[in-house]
Amino acid sequence: MQVTKRAPLREIFGWCMFDFANSSYTTVIITVIYCRVFAEVIVPTSSNPTNPYEDGNFLFGLALFFSYLLVVVTGPLFGAISDFSAKKKTFLFWSYISCVISTAAFWLVSTPGSWELGFGLIILSNFFFASGENFASSFLPHLGPKEELGKISGYAWGVGYMGGLLSVFLVQTFVAPSIDPAIYGSLRFVGPLTALFFLLAGIPTFLLLKEYQPAIKIPEGESYLTIGFKQLSESIKSIRHFKDLVIYLISLFFSMAALAIVIAFAFLYGNQEIKITSGQETALFILLQFFAMIGAIFFGFVQDKIGAKKTFNITLVFWILCLIGIYFVREITGFVNGLGVDISVQWVFVIFGTLAGSGVGSTQSASRAIVGVFSPESKSGEFFGLWGLSGKLAAAIGVFAIGILQKIFDLRNAFLVVAVFFFISLIINTFVNEKRGIEKAKDWERNGGH
Repeated sequence: MQVTKRAPLREIFGWCMFDFANSSYTTVIITVIYCRVFAEVIVPTSSNPTNPYEDGNFLFGLALFFSYLLVVVTGPLFGAISDFSAKKKTFLFWSYISCVISTAAFWLVSTPGSWELGFGLIILSNFFFASGENFASSFLPHLGPKEELGKISGYAWGVGYMGGLLSVFLVQTFVAPSIDPAIYGSLRFVGPLTALFFLLAGIPTFLLLKEYQPAIKIPEGESYLTIGFKQLSESIKSIRHFKDLVIYLISLFFSMAALAIVIAFAFLYGNQEIKITSGQETALFILLQFFAMIGAIFFGFVQDKIGAKKTFNITLVFWILCLIGIYFVREITGFVNGLGVDISVQWVFVIFGTLAGSGVGSTQSASRAIVGVFSPESKSGEFFGLWGLSGKLAAAIGVFAIGILQKIFDLRNAFLVVAVFFFISLIINTFVNEKRGIEKAKDWERNGGH
């Protein structure tokens, strides 16, 4: 069996730059700025005095739910087609361009209250973003030997957080210094400026990254679509040979549900539940991006030393502890102040949020690398499609669940489900045998796909 060598630095750099580019979308649109513009400005406030933005929160989560369902339906099929046609780069390019166009189109939401167009554009843009994430990740097994994939994945996540930090800085400087209905004319440009950043920052990927597998001639009477369905069917059948990958994807389902909630609702939680100020929000965002970058890179090295499974489990435990701290932030603040320290609830939340942030990149990076080491190279597109299916289905259910729960209870108690999801993921992942999973992938290649 041919051992994958580390790709040239320029190709790894090109791949990492896509994380730098697309982080502008997930950070500006989903996590920090447009989520609040949509939930607090575009969608009319509800009559609930304790949670006036519950309808906006719900509709934002519902839009993400629908977009993730679309990825669930198409992800494995697109992965199979891209593997067979050797056109991963083409699929990645069209998902990138489509996300850029649909993100720029947020400008067309001309007045607050007309939420339907914004709702539809969140579905479309996030669908293209999440699909591109799957295509980009399927390149990972070709960029180096399995024992270095954690490190390479960590580099990309780390670079990505710098892209997120820079894009939010640009948007807040030139477009949206605050989320205020009075400046909605300015807020309309959040989408176009984010799209421009994504467009320009993504160019190095398509100049430097190459296609790593030769195309396979399509049999007569077949098409990419029919081949894709056949490949997908074979993927589902063949995955039974990869027991540890199956168990891990089930574990990943719960951790990705939790992360989707954190990514989509963390800043909504901070603003609506904890009442952080704009200065505290800025501090949290900068610290979170920095610590997430450090966490992704650091745990990438840790993973190559102690293994992917142990690293993933460590990040889950870290998440659970931080989320418990966030839930009891008022009680912890009272205890600390009782010891003679003068600190507000908001700043204690910033501290716990920053610590939790270091787990965002490390958990996502570890999850991507685990799929990489458990996947035969010849089936990387298909298995990353299944990774996308598990993660995106989880994200759909996660954001929908908290959207419903925050209407039944309140945002604070609804957010507690995140810690529960991480705990379930941790328990299931204890049944994964990493060495066996790696050997199964090697055996598949060694035996020619049998």
